[in-house]
Amino acid sequence: MFTKYGRDVILRVLVISILLIVLGYLSHNKILEIILLVVVVLFNIFMFYFFRDPERNPPHLDDGEIISPADGKVVLIKEIEFLGNEFFNAGEKLIQLSIFLSPLNVHINRFPMSGTLKYVKYIPGKYLVAFDDKSSLNNERSEFGIESGGKKLLFKQIAGFIARRIVYDCKENSQVKAGDRFGMIKFGSRMDLLFKPGAKIYVNLGDKVKAGETKLLKLIS
Repeated sequence: MFTKYGRDVILRVLVISILLIVLGYLSHNKILEIILLVVVVLFNIFMFYFFRDPERNPPHLDDGEIISPADGKVVLIKEIEFLGNEFFNAGEKLIQLSIFLSPLNVHINRFPMSGTLKYVKYIPGKYLVAFDDKSSLNNERSEFGIESGGKKLLFKQIAGFIARRIVYDCKENSQVKAGDRFGMIKFGSRMDLLFKPGAKIYVNLGDKVKAGETKLLKLIS
């Protein structure tokens, strides 16, 4: 199954592929024709692999439990002093949990908890490598805040050096369900989750997680 978020890219790649194959045929150069054919085949295999969208089965979630919004590797868990936005106050102490997505990971993003989507904001920025901690504050990103039963979670789609296209299709004040798709970051990226201290964290640095399946933590407030 392939994601709807990649249809435009796949279509463009197919058009370019046809043009390259025709160019190789018209060149009357067998070596060039074979090289172009191999390049086209390999690139198309990567494109279809990258935009795959496997089904996921969200686990039963107790009150306050959060599942991963992205596939990838946990690269950061630390307390920060938040700079502030319309969802959390400036100077507030929060825990940041960051997930790095390599180009080989599934890049479909899923809601990490059920509740009301109170905050949605796109922020233009730089394209630092996604595993750089500064990318959380400086890179192009989309921020989302979900609230449920007094518990709040902020999470960010962060573009990286290669990933320069963030896609999401959700709106403020809508009701969302944990595990449902809401967008993707195209080609290598990062997902940050921010929440109040006191939460019980289930994962450790270096753990690999899956969107919509892996339990990350349990919010206390």
